Amino acid sequence: MALILCPECGHSISDKAISCPSCGYPVNPSTTAAPPKRKPKRHRKLPNGSGTIKHLSGKRQKPWASYPPVVEFTLSGSPVLKPAIGYFKTYDEAYQALMLYNNAPNDIRQSSVSFSDLCAAMLSNRSASIAPEYVNLTFSKLYEMYFDNKYNHSKKQFSKAAKNSSRAAFNNCEMLHNRKFVDLRTADLQEIVDTCPLKHSSLELIVSLFKGMYAYALQHDIVEKDYSKFVSINIPDDDENGVPFSADAINTLWKNKDKENVDMILLMIYTGFRITAYKTIRYDEDGQFLQGGIKTAAGKDRIVPLHPAVQGFAKDFSERYSDGRETFSVNKCRSEFYKTLDTLGLSISDAGTKHTPHDCRHTFSWICDKYGVDDLSKHLLMGHSLGNDIERSVYGHRTLAELRAEIEKIEIPDLK
Repeated sequence: MALILCPECGHSISDKAISCPSCGYPVNPSTTAAPPKRKPKRHRKLPNGSGTIKHLSGKRQKPWASYPPVVEFTLSGSPVLKPAIGYFKTYDEAYQALMLYNNAPNDIRQSSVSFSDLCAAMLSNRSASIAPEYVNLTFSKLYEMYFDNKYNHSKKQFSKAAKNSSRAAFNNCEMLHNRKFVDLRTADLQEIVDTCPLKHSSLELIVSLFKGMYAYALQHDIVEKDYSKFVSINIPDDDENGVPFSADAINTLWKNKDKENVDMILLMIYTGFRITAYKTIRYDEDGQFLQGGIKTAAGKDRIVPLHPAVQGFAKDFSERYSDGRETFSVNKCRSEFYKTLDTLGLSISDAGTKHTPHDCRHTFSWICDKYGVDDLSKHLLMGHSLGNDIERSVYGHRTLAELRAEIEKIEIPDLK
């Protein structure tokens, strides 16, 4: 038996499990169900007007042919095709050759020397500055070196979940495993992200792995350029979905505020921070605010004044994790969250879904609306991007005192 990551909530679960015990996501459907179909492999698209690549029929050592752009037409309007500039073993080689052709001066294009030979020479020069022992290094081998260096030879201690996340991301890059790492380009990495059928959180792990591997490769002079920084995730972030706690559920939490771990849930509800932000969050006792945040430029290091009712919770949290007694663990906090809600009978939302830590953030948004927190203050408190609203994004400001006044509009249930 081995541990894998749930694609839905990120928990470590058995690879034999039928569904995730935390969120219910189906992990191993019945054998009668058809396996999910992966999208067919797509070759990177040629820029308009750059030429054509064709796969020739029959058994050939070099089946991919690159043709220059069409510039002449017959009187009837039919294109006059030029001879192929070369024949190549792979589509990627044909693509790179065509790009070199389009960028080459006219005298080289018109050279009597075979352009495919020129391409081979120019492509080989890209690895000229790479140490010989790294030229044939595969993606898999570099991953092993990176993984060993990060998790086995680092002074920093990593959780088992972090290691499993890296392994899961690597397994989702199977198409790259046997590729030479020095030959990879942004399009190769982007194809992995674009064709992966998993959720946004899994794609984030893949991109994170790419960045880590390239950082390691640059440090050891294995590559000269970080192609991972150009990779993007082109699907909506589905991790933002959620259901707020009901007013009755909030009342129940306040009635049980002295029970273990309830204070943490209430702190998340009345600050709007994501659970992962608490790993690095800063508590300012004098100013009575929390500072931190992740995900977006607008959300990072934002300041959220503490509602008077949760100031004691924030102080307890800070004392617990800032004096070295404990190290904050997202997985442990998440586990305690589910156990506490189960004990209080609050696991299921009014919508029939299982409450998640992210529902605390949705609850904060809901109570801001309920008690009339102004829209700009709410966006600033939650770290939302103001998008194309230039006036608010450039000129929209709130002082700490103004944000505190908005936060204090929120009413706490009367438990008398």
